[in-house]
Amino acid sequence: MVIYHIWPRRVSGGVDVFLMLTGFLITGSLLRNEHVKLWAFARRLVLRLLPAAGLTLLGVLIGMVLILPKTRWDLTITEVVASALYYENWQLAFSAVDYLSAGNAVSPVQHFWSLAIQGQFYVIWPVLLLMARRKLRVFVGLMAAVFVLSLAYSVFRTATDQAWAYFDTGARLWELALGGLLAVALPFLKVPKPVRVVLGWLGLAALVACGLVLQVSTSFPGYVALWPTLAAAAIVVAGTAGGADRLLTLRPVLYVGRISYALYLWHWPIFVFYLVATDRTAASWKGILLILVASFVLAAATTELTDRTGNWGPLLLAPALVGAAVVPLLPWQQGDTITPAPAVAAEDRPRSYKDGCAQHLKEAEVLVCRYGSKNPDKVIALVGNSHAAHWLPALELLGEDNGWQIVNITKGACTLSTTVQLYKGKPQPLCDQWQEGVLAELPRIDPDLLITTATESSEWERGENMPAGYLERWRQLDAMGIDILAIRDTPRMGFDPPECVETKGAAACVAPRSRSLAERMPTAGPIPDNVTVADFNATFCPGDRCPAVIGNTLVYSDNGHITATFMRSLAPALEKEVLRALAGGEADSRGQPGNSQG
Repeated sequence: MVIYHIWPRRVSGGVDVFLMLTGFLITGSLLRNEHVKLWAFARRLVLRLLPAAGLTLLGVLIGMVLILPKTRWDLTITEVVASALYYENWQLAFSAVDYLSAGNAVSPVQHFWSLAIQGQFYVIWPVLLLMARRKLRVFVGLMAAVFVLSLAYSVFRTATDQAWAYFDTGARLWELALGGLLAVALPFLKVPKPVRVVLGWLGLAALVACGLVLQVSTSFPGYVALWPTLAAAAIVVAGTAGGADRLLTLRPVLYVGRISYALYLWHWPIFVFYLVATDRTAASWKGILLILVASFVLAAATTELTDRTGNWGPLLLAPALVGAAVVPLLPWQQGDTITPAPAVAAEDRPRSYKDGCAQHLKEAEVLVCRYGSKNPDKVIALVGNSHAAHWLPALELLGEDNGWQIVNITKGACTLSTTVQLYKGKPQPLCDQWQEGVLAELPRIDPDLLITTATESSEWERGENMPAGYLERWRQLDAMGIDILAIRDTPRMGFDPPECVETKGAAACVAPRSRSLAERMPTAGPIPDNVTVADFNATFCPGDRCPAVIGNTLVYSDNGHITATFMRSLAPALEKEVLRALAGGEADSRGQPGNSQG
């Protein structure tokens, strides 16, 4: 698992094996000790697991201060807390479905998600045993029910929302239940030795091949996860048959097994810190060797320390104490000549996100939020995806100055188009449902003008285009009597501008205009008469370069979204285009982009 994470940067299925073996070992322990006291059981687990985890989290906080740019401190501390309190899997699940968080840099404690599920299991399983009143048949029945229901849920959730399912405890419990059922069944299994030898080698080969053959990170944890878990079960059933167990009981392998928990804890933060310190996206061969050596050294030292030391009170409190010491150093305490400061740029986004008015990827309900005048002279609807939403700060200023009401109707990764909407290459049927709701809502709003995006670019594909579905949707709105101001999409940088500015300085953080913008604004056909097109990219990209900082203002909050601060500076230029669209546009400029300068 450690090697797969570092190279070839794939997920191996090792976590699934880890969860299955956890279920196997804990269930066996609970069943062997008929009169086990749950408090004593919990105490043993805490003393066995928390010291090494606490030491790792302490090291991560120190490494954060020494190595990570301040733009990543807030996220790192949030996830350290989530890891310490065993809810990191839910923290990552919510981040995975949050459109604006999906591009966040990898956290040095991201791997704690599996330990969080393990910790939650340690609470659930003894409760099941109590519910069964320590009767084996009842306990087995409950485990079987958990296995079937969780596996069914896992298959369904993986098919409908794999990013969430990957971190969902409910979609992973079946792996732990499988281990529990194996612990019950193993004493009754009478498998001939030749069969066990074959099982052992087949199981080991299947485990090694799993990460090479399967795309674990995008297909798990549904039924596909039966591959590594059943492979591991085969090795357990094989036992000491004189086959694969000879390899697995070699002294070096046993030693790696002894330090494996600490090795898992340390390898990922060392890998992340290495990439940041060397400004790389992947480790070189020398880097891989360095990461492995450092991981083994720290894992061995941690294991020796935690195995031999008896008083863990100070160590268990260490992350909290270091966290308290680090809080005053957080980036929002620092002065910065650039506004907003890179460390807080991610929070400098439209008010609609803070108000809960930007619909999530996994929801289709139309959220309508109104800003500006309650008795407006004009009603302007802002409709579309996040690249439409980031114009709200400028529109709010215009609403206040002109007595307009701004109606925000936005949803992540969902443009106004009849074309099938894709996110990371996958169709988004909820986007189609949301658009149907928007079309039903617009007559009630009766806007004087609708503002949306005119073109689109992708974070995953270079280039810019105007889908034919845009034109078709605009014609539908024309039939409804709605005028449109279509704004050409803003450029994407291809890197994280706040982090780049923080670590390299503004001068180094520039992207070529051609990366995400066409030389001329593309069209898919004649622009309908109800559409006025505006292009502000001469402001974002003077000449052929798109800087992350213009003047003293940080333009981007992430790879492709504009800070609210910079958007407000474009209010005067946007006002000209809005007034032009409200006036019906000049006869010869309808469908032609206005070249507004901010």
